[in-house]
Amino acid sequence: MNNQSAIRNPKSAMRRIVVKVGTSILTSDSGELTTQYISKLVESLSNLRRSGLEIILVSSGAVGAGMKRLGLTYRPKSIPLKQAAAAVGQSRLMQVYEHLFGRTKQKVAQILLTHHDLADRRSYINTYNTLLTLLEYRIIPIINENDPVAVEEIKFGDNDTLAALVANLIEADALLLLTNTDGFYSSDPKTGQGELIHQVDEITDELLDLAGGTRAATSTGGMITKLQAARIAVKAGIRVIIANGKKENIIEEIMNGIEVGTVFLPLDNPVAARKRWIEFHLHPKGEIVVDAGAVEALLHRGKSLLPSGILEVKGSFGTGEAVVVADKSGKELAKGLTNYSSYELEKIKGKQTSRIDEILGYKYYDEVIHRDNLALLT
Repeated sequence: MNNQSAIRNPKSAMRRIVVKVGTSILTSDSGELTTQYISKLVESLSNLRRSGLEIILVSSGAVGAGMKRLGLTYRPKSIPLKQAAAAVGQSRLMQVYEHLFGRTKQKVAQILLTHHDLADRRSYINTYNTLLTLLEYRIIPIINENDPVAVEEIKFGDNDTLAALVANLIEADALLLLTNTDGFYSSDPKTGQGELIHQVDEITDELLDLAGGTRAATSTGGMITKLQAARIAVKAGIRVIIANGKKENIIEEIMNGIEVGTVFLPLDNPVAARKRWIEFHLHPKGEIVVDAGAVEALLHRGKSLLPSGILEVKGSFGTGEAVVVADKSGKELAKGLTNYSSYELEKIKGKQTSRIDEILGYKYYDEVIHRDNLALLT
């Protein structure tokens, strides 16, 4: 591969990176934290911080560490038991990080997030300001999902997604996803036939089909979640590298532009920040099914969604809430903030804009979803 260092954007071209470390390399099979590895990770990140880079660490391992203390051999499936394991393990995990970073004289801060913290616009901005302030004071924030209080509807699902959303939030230059494999393979490397893919220009549905789940008893996610996280990050103009976190000096090699792992190149024209917030951070409250004319207008002509193109309204939602826009086959095309509730849309769907006032007795906007509040998913 030609000009690999330029493609991989070595640290001379970066100012801010997010590093995500998975449970599989932070803990042993029994759930015990591997302090020998964590010590090397801490040293690498502290060196990068001293070189002038701003570092955010997204760390898994809390539930795994808690499993050990609770005497569990398999990752809990029930939310209460998982929350208990996270509560026990999180304090242990931070204790280890505080001790090891302290030896390098690097200050750290703990931040626990739920999806609500990034979905609510005010909390989103507050989180952004907090992280920027910590970085200005040369502190490394250590972020994890707030598992002890999170429930299914406010969960990120995995720390790969969390890392991508954090990278998007603070406008990172790169996202490093450190796992227990050398990168993304053309097929399962355990079969001995898969080839390491060094560079991905576009994350297609076919590429996602190649990815599998995780087999580790202490882990969630797998390669599929890393590709989904990479898809989020590259849309924000962030390059992503998946690499083997157990490899000696892996972070240094990545930052020096050496060909290791798999690099996912960012889009040349990143999606606008507000539309990224709508697409990545908001859970949809309902769905609007549109006709072929509306599909053409939204996807190819940059238009807003009007009531005349709506065929069906699914779910119950209020004004200003996020909804998915889908075609008649059920394919999700976009996500946006609706100017009308589901109750109102049932009355005006299929009607011309000029009749909104006549039907409802009032009119907020001509558009059901303005194009500025619409994020395309395809």
